[in-house]
Amino acid sequence: MKTIDTTSPILSARGVQHSFGPTEALRGIDLDVHPGEVLAVMGPSGSGKSTLLHCLAGILAPGRGTVSYASRAKAPVNISGLGEAERSSLRLTDFGFVFQFGQLLPELTALDNVSLPLLLGGTKRSEALHRSADLLARLGLDGFSGKLPGELSGGQAQRVAIARALVTSPAVLFADEPTGSLDSLAAENVLTLMLDLVREAGTTVVMITHDARTAAYADREVVVRDGRLSAGHRVAA
Repeated sequence: MKTIDTTSPILSARGVQHSFGPTEALRGIDLDVHPGEVLAVMGPSGSGKSTLLHCLAGILAPGRGTVSYASRAKAPVNISGLGEAERSSLRLTDFGFVFQFGQLLPELTALDNVSLPLLLGGTKRSEALHRSADLLARLGLDGFSGKLPGELSGGQAQRVAIARALVTSPAVLFADEPTGSLDSLAAENVLTLMLDLVREAGTTVVMITHDARTAAYADREVVVRDGRLSAGHRVAA
């Protein structure tokens, strides 16, 4: 088990509440996520765990409470106090995202899907393609760059989605059920490859899962039930 820096959180939630109409999704969440940590957020369907991820990532602004982010190069910022344009910029530059079904653009090749975040950030196309091809190769997809998402297996497509999320070298990777649509063997392969890359880079990971086998790959688990957080614990090595 690696040593986690617990002195200065990279993400910190305090008193986070959020509702969808009359339904309370989060009921006062306090949570610190530390640099380089792989955190698994568990809980049953409808418990609020995905809403928590969306608040931590700036996709949603919580109804009450604050979420702060201490980036590698800037002073800590209150994400929950930013406007949508500022949160969108932060998500592009500092955060990466992997979702259960990949959400690849079907009309783009694997290489172009991975390159897209770099191009949106202003990277020259030649450099973006080079970096993307290198990352695809590291994920075992050398030779698949020209394939469309519909021509890939589920595990291959999810590895493309992981490459797209990591190509910008994000400080934090948010993964919402990243292997939930895969069979057990493909899930293990995808998860191992993803975590090898993020641990090598020192990337912080917030991973939503309902699967105890997936959570066992993390450094720490917390559980969300009915919009409230249970105490986290270290995962045994």
